[in-house]
Order: sequence, then structure tokens, then C-alpha cells
Amino acid sequence: MDRFQRAAVLTCLIRELREHGSWCGETHVQKASLFLQELLSVPLGFEFILYKHGPFSFDLRDELTSYRADGFVELEPQWPYGPRINSTDQSAYVQRSFAKTVAQYESCIEFVAEKLGSKGVAELERLATALFVTLHRNPNSPMQDRAEHLSRIKPHVSLDDATVAVACVDQIIAEAQTGSCTRAR
Repeated sequence: MDRFQRAAVLTCLIRELREHGSWCGETHVQKASLFLQELLSVPLGFEFILYKHGPFSFDLRDELTSYRADGFVELEPQWPYGPRINSTDQSAYVQRSFAKTVAQYESCIEFVAEKLGSKGVAELERLATALFVTLHRNPNSPMQDRAEHLSRIKPHVSLDDATVAVACVDQIIAEAQTGSCTRAR
């Protein structure tokens, strides 16, 4: 996927996240992009590492910064909180220019926005980390093993919260595999 195709997909994701009630700060875009790429095999081309608040891509952070410079996204300050990311009219032009790419991944974008749009940052951290653990350990390992691992690598996440997150991710994976978004692994 080239830079402008990726811009079309990510700005569409931002729009859909907001339409599904997302605050749409950088954390929301980071975690939703992880689900798009790692769960649904949308070839965004970002490298995610386990970082302070769950999986994070420095490449994606740089990409979002370049989208601001290109006028594809803008930041809406929300004092005393951090800014919200909003797609612009220029992003609508890119989406139209790459309509075929957007159409190819539209059901995946909608699926992720529906599943994650209403989540707060703490829950997004748990879910994204649960997905990361599930995909990078043995995906068939018992839920309790994955929850214990998540709680070990993120000590501020209780075992109960980790168990809920892993169960939720397992449900999302199952829905992705049987639902309208057929790109799931």
C-alpha cells in the first residue's frame, strides 16, 4: 500500500471512529490501526512494539504528523485534555482519489470502528495488549495463560481486567472471522 492509499484508509478510519463515538485521539488511532493491520490483515505496513500503554507504532505517529502537514487531518484542541484528530476536506479528496482502496477495506474499517469507537484509552490499552499477546504468543493458548501474561507485562492491569480483555478480544476475533469483514486471519 502506498502513502496516499494508506492516507485514504487511515483518514476513513478516523472519520468512522468519530462516527462511532470515539474521542479519536492518537491512542484511539494507534489501537484501531493495530486491529486493522494485525487482526484484519489490512496492509498498512506499520511496525508495532509493546510500549508504555500497549502496542504502539512510531511509524504511525510520524505518518499522522505528515498528514497534518499535508492537510489530511487536523488537531482539535480540547482543553484541559489532549487534542482530537479530525479528517479534513483534503482527506475526503484523497479518499475519493483512492476509492477502490477504501472500498476494499471499508468493511474492515467499519468493523474496527464499531468494536473500538466507544472505548476509552484504558480499555483500548487492555484490548490492544490482549490482541498483541494473543497474536504473538500461541493464539491457541488458554485464555487464562494469556491474561496472566498480559497482567505480568502490564502490572497496572489487574488479572481480572486482563481476563476480561482477553475474552473480549477472543470474541472480536471470532466475529471478525465469521462476519462481513472476511480479511481476518
